Amino acid sequence: MNPLQELIRTRMAEQRWSFADVARRGTLPLSTVHYLATNEQLSRPPHPRTIARLAQGLDVPADQVRAAAAQAVGYTVMIAASKDPEVEILVAALGRLRREDRRHVAALVRSLLENEGGDGGRGGGEWVARAPLPDEQPEQ
Repeated sequence: MNPLQELIRTRMAEQRWSFADVARRGTLPLSTVHYLATNEQLSRPPHPRTIARLAQGLDVPADQVRAAAAQAVGYTVMIAASKDPEVEILVAALGRLRREDRRHVAALVRSLLENEGGDGGRGGGEWVARAPLPDEQPEQ
């Protein structure tokens, strides 16, 4: 069972809700709720509006549904102080890249940060944590 299925099923069991109850509460088609709760292999995360409505239907924070949906499609979920959707998708997608491709992305990011004084002059958010970049880790 993927994390999104687990969240939906657990919440439904806790509240004794049916698929129809969740759909009605979140103003979603019943088929959408059923699909997300029963399909093990999602090829991509649900649309942001679907995530928001599912969160409403399950009575949980949208961030919780968003993280479960990202994990369900194989994205790595990292917590950062930014709420920028572009940052979130970039971070989530990094875990799906090959090691060599991650090195290229890391080099590009380093270059951009060095040339722009660290935040591109935009006053970006503070990072909660920084994982070692691929070329900083010993080869295995």
